[in-house]
Amino acid sequence: MSSDSRARSFPWQTVIIGVLTVGLVAIFLLTVNLKEAWHAVLHAHPAWIAAALAVTLQTYVLRAWRWQALLVPIGHAGYRNAFRTTVIGFATTFLLPGRIGEVLRPYLLARAEGFNPAAVFATVVIERVVDLVCVILLFAYFVLTTSVEVSEQVKVAGAIAGVSATAALILMTVLAGHPERLGRWSGRLARVLPGRAADVVSDLVKTFTEGLAVMRRPGPMLKSFGLSILLWLSIALGIWFTSRAFDLTFAFSGSFLVMMYLVVGVAVPTPAGVGSFHWMYRLAVTQFFGASADVAAAAAITLHAVSFLPISLLGLLFMTQDGMTLSKLKQMKSTAEAEEHPAADRGGVQ
Repeated sequence: MSSDSRARSFPWQTVIIGVLTVGLVAIFLLTVNLKEAWHAVLHAHPAWIAAALAVTLQTYVLRAWRWQALLVPIGHAGYRNAFRTTVIGFATTFLLPGRIGEVLRPYLLARAEGFNPAAVFATVVIERVVDLVCVILLFAYFVLTTSVEVSEQVKVAGAIAGVSATAALILMTVLAGHPERLGRWSGRLARVLPGRAADVVSDLVKTFTEGLAVMRRPGPMLKSFGLSILLWLSIALGIWFTSRAFDLTFAFSGSFLVMMYLVVGVAVPTPAGVGSFHWMYRLAVTQFFGASADVAAAAAITLHAVSFLPISLLGLLFMTQDGMTLSKLKQMKSTAEAEEHPAADRGGVQ
C-alpha cells in the first residue's frame, strides 16, 4: 500500500473527534469540585428526573409524528417505521463519530417504506431548518419577555434572530410555491461549474425541491410546524425538570435560553455532544441564573444522561431486533450517501 493510500485510509476524523472529546471532558472535570458535584447528584430529587425521562421519550414520539407529516407528499409512512428509524438514527449519531445517523435515518426509512432515499433525505433537511426556526423563536420570546437581567445587545440579537427565523420560513414557503426559480438559479450556477460539480448542484437542488413539496401543502406543513413547536417545548421541559431536580428554580421560559446554548453545544462534532453539552449548560445557568458551578456541573451530567442514554439503549434494542449492529450501520453509510446524493457518487467533484 502506498503512503498516499495509507494516509487516506487512516481514520483522521475519528482520531480528531476522539481527542476533542477527551480534551473537553477532561477540562470540564478539572474545573469541577467532583465531591460537591457528587453530593449534588445524591441529593437530586428523583421525581423530577423521572419526569424528565418521560418527556425525553415523548420528544421522540413527536419527532416520528412530525416526520410522518413531512413525508406526506412522498407517501404514507407507517408510524412504527418512522419511530424505530428515528430512534436508531439518533442512537447511531450519539454512539458513533461523524454524525452518520443523520444519513442512515432517512436511508433506513426509505428502504423500509420503498421511498426514494433522496426525497426522504430532503425532508430531513426541512426538519433541520424548521428546528432552527423554532429554537430561535423560543429564544427570542425569552429575551423579549424575561425579567432576568440580560444586556440590550442580547435582547437586540434575540429580536433580530426571531425576525430572521420568520423571514427564512417565509422564504422557504415562497420557494416551495415556485420551484422553477430554484431550477433557474441552479441552471445559471451549473453553467459556470465543471461538469461533475454541476451535476452535484443540480441533484441537490432537485432533492431540496422534492423536500419542499410538503410546504406546498398547507395542511401537512402546518401540522409539522405545530409538532415542531411541541417537540421543542418538550425538550425545554426536560431541561427544566432536570434543573428543578437540582433546585435550579428559574422560570420555564428560562429553559429556552439554556436550550439555545445546548443547540450550540451539540453542534460540536463529539459523540452526543459530550463535553461541549456540559460546558454550555453550565455556562448558561451560572451566567444567567446564579447557579453554583458544581451544582450546575452535576445537573449538566444528569441532563446529558437523561437526554441521550435512554434513546441510545432503545436504539440498540431496535438494532438487535432488526439484526443490525453499529459496525454494520457504519459500513452502510457509503451506500446511504450514494443513494441520497446520486450525482455526487458519479465520480465525485473535481
